[in-house]
Amino acid sequence: MARRIDVTGAGGVHLAAWEFADPPKAEDPARPHGDRPDPDRSFPGVLLLHGLMGRASHWASTARWLSDRHRAVALDQRGHGQSDKPPQAAYTREAYVEDAAAAIEQLDLGPAVLIGHAMGALTAWQLAAKRPELVRGLIICDMRASALGAASQREWADWFKSWPVPFATLADVRKWFGEDDPWVERPNPARGEFYAEVMHEGADGWRPVFDPDQMLKSRETWVYDAHWEELAQVPCPALVVRGVDGELGRAEAQEMVRVLSKGEYAEVAEAGHLLPYDRPEAWRAAVEPFLDRVGE
Repeated sequence: MARRIDVTGAGGVHLAAWEFADPPKAEDPARPHGDRPDPDRSFPGVLLLHGLMGRASHWASTARWLSDRHRAVALDQRGHGQSDKPPQAAYTREAYVEDAAAAIEQLDLGPAVLIGHAMGALTAWQLAAKRPELVRGLIICDMRASALGAASQREWADWFKSWPVPFATLADVRKWFGEDDPWVERPNPARGEFYAEVMHEGADGWRPVFDPDQMLKSRETWVYDAHWEELAQVPCPALVVRGVDGELGRAEAQEMVRVLSKGEYAEVAEAGHLLPYDRPEAWRAAVEPFLDRVGE
């Protein structure tokens, strides 16, 4: 069961946080006796941060296995999911970071392990650098530290305009994003499912739950700026994970590991940018040993 918890973010923006399983219990008869946690042990908090256009539900499978040993909470970031999308709200790096800090503090998760995908990973390492007392560990999934350049922003603006909205059915959503989208190199059903989760039905069909203009505004903060300096300021253990076919190249990922004071590296074969979503078992195998170490 998913349980919604309300959080007040920067500037009073209302955010939806989701706990996708009951908090771990000290005694669970389904576990082998030797695997039962110490009843006096507190469970480390984990905050999961989705990427641009994503939502907390994309972390559901990860949050469920995490909940065996952690209190795992996923946040709908501002402008996404069921969180507020006010037109005049700030969609700045500072606002996203302050929202994540507010979630940790208001939900009493700290010091938490931060797990971020893409934009959420950038938010996570900026928070770890700015508020190290809130963070015990960090997982960066498929996010670059270098600037992408203005051409990338123009490509995204054109891509949003190419979406054939409204979609008549969710099946049309799945087919377009999984097969027909010109950005898809080969059929990818998981990608279609990913985007189906960020659509809602209106009178004329299915449209995204987010405002594309707000997404472009949010994206400006890493299109035009590099974030190596904040990465170097992260004091906690950090794991950089990339999909072999994702957007973060091996050379840049390994340089990110070098820049981090306590950096580690992992990659997932036959996985693209959405690797926690479309390769959940391989993703778990890549990150669970790190989580076991930093959660002790």
